[in-house]
Amino acid sequence: MKYNRYPKRDAIKNYFPLPNEIFNLNLSSGEIAVYSFLMRCEDRKTFQCHPSYKTIGKALKMSQNTVRKYVSGLIDKKLITVEPTKIRSRDGRKRNGSLLYTILPIEEAVRQNYELQMQRNAKIIAAEQFQKRIVEPDIKQQ
Repeated sequence: MKYNRYPKRDAIKNYFPLPNEIFNLNLSSGEIAVYSFLMRCEDRKTFQCHPSYKTIGKALKMSQNTVRKYVSGLIDKKLITVEPTKIRSRDGRKRNGSLLYTILPIEEAVRQNYELQMQRNAKIIAAEQFQKRIVEPDIKQQ
């Protein structure tokens, strides 16, 4: 039997897709890590997953509060949505379940990022024009 140093890998089973645009959205390294973990866990048909903060934190070597902060950032940037779930215990009581994460299409986040950049640029241009108006009368008076 021939020894194969590099076994053939099935790309669909052993890997998950991560959009290239994710690196253009001004995300922190923690937000990219959390987003990547959620992409790894998601169901490819429903685009949903439900790991707990504890599970995410354990996988990424982060505290639960840090994971919560990064999840909040991803929600603000419209990359994911989060919904609480309910479960029934064995004795019939309703209890809180883990959160249900839905990975949103990247196009919405890219669009929002472009709009924020345009707003920032408009503010910078307005400030420069205001500064120019203040300086010009001083030059004319001299």
